[in-house]
Amino acid sequence: MRTLGSRWFALLLQAQGGSAAENPGAVVRLLAESSTVSKVVLLILAVLSIVSWGIILHKLWTFRRAARQSAQFLDVFRRSSKFSEVQAVCRSLEQSPLVGLFQAGYTEVTAQLRQALPAGAQANPPAPAARPILKSLAAVDRSLMRASVMELNKLENRISFLATTASIAPFIGLFGTVWGIMTAFAGIGQTGSTSIAVVGQPIAEALIATAAGLAAAIPAVFFYNHLTQRVKLSAAEMDDFAMEFLNIADRNFT
Repeated sequence: MRTLGSRWFALLLQAQGGSAAENPGAVVRLLAESSTVSKVVLLILAVLSIVSWGIILHKLWTFRRAARQSAQFLDVFRRSSKFSEVQAVCRSLEQSPLVGLFQAGYTEVTAQLRQALPAGAQANPPAPAARPILKSLAAVDRSLMRASVMELNKLENRISFLATTASIAPFIGLFGTVWGIMTAFAGIGQTGSTSIAVVGQPIAEALIATAAGLAAAIPAVFFYNHLTQRVKLSAAEMDDFAMEFLNIADRNFT
């Protein structure tokens, strides 16, 4: 069986490889003359590959921009003495997921401090200002956790499509391969000849479908793992920032 497969493959290379090397348009002509099923298979794989590369390039750009703005935001956050100073730069660094966490925590802290204003603040003359106290640090923690989940959902958006492409593209290519082999054997049955002229084109179509399936799946697998790791690193960074924010709120407002 292995010898027969090797012989078929050698004949196919002799028939197709030489002409493809001498004439680059041979592959294009082969695709143009392929069956409707093969064209549909290749079209599906092309769509999957194009969409996957669009997602990959967009996500790489998004993560690079988010990392740059996160570094700038952390520098401002750690140098500032007031939350209001940090809030002033959030609009210019809104692509950083840490900004979403900070704004959620800052909103909760501000709301609690306003509710905790002492009654003497409304008196005439006003009483001496008391130290602001948070009513619930756990509520601030919940706000940060909720914001973290929302930011992670934004980072993970559309990445699952890469996993889908990596899973189904090889099987779609395999379907095209099986269909091409079926067509080849059907040609043998109709003509009664095993000539490479009869079975060469269907087998070539089958090999193209397999190659297209792998070409769509391999980048999708690689970048799915890469982007998933970037999401995990971003999640760890957000957890660290949430703890840092809570520590500052605990020291200053409890």
